[in-house]
Formats: sequence, C-alpha cells, structure tokens
Amino acid sequence: MGKFIFWIIVIFAVLLCLRLYNVSQQKRAKKAATPDPAPAKPAEAMVRCGRCGIYLPRSEAQLVDGAVRCRDAGCK
Repeated sequence: MGKFIFWIIVIFAVLLCLRLYNVSQQKRAKKAATPDPAPAKPAEAMVRCGRCGIYLPRSEAQLVDGAVRCRDAGCK
C-alpha cells in the first residue's frame, strides 16, 4: 500500500512540473508575439487661446489677426 501511495505522489509531482513548464512556455510565447508599443510622440508646446483662455497644442491652434485662437466654432 505504501508503494502505491508513493507512485501516486510521484505521478502527481511530475504532472505538476509539466503543467508549470507548459504555462511558462505559453507566457514566453505570448510575450514574444506581442509587438513593442509604439514610441511616444514628443511633447508639444501648449498655447493659450486669446479669446476663451483654454490651453491647446500649438498644432491645433490658429493665428487670427496676430492672436492665437482655438478652432472651436463658438470661440471665433
């Protein structure tokens, strides 16, 4: 009876080791399959709208009569 219990424990230990190995291989494969994140865009200067006072990126602002304005229709 003692040998039977011993072999049951050995079999479960081997199955557990195989399971842990399989999980680690799946994680490694998943990590290798995911692409690197895109590089972040460089920070852009913020400007303040002369009329409504909100801050917006310089690329989204427009210059009207020498003053910076946002593109919001209600601000013009």
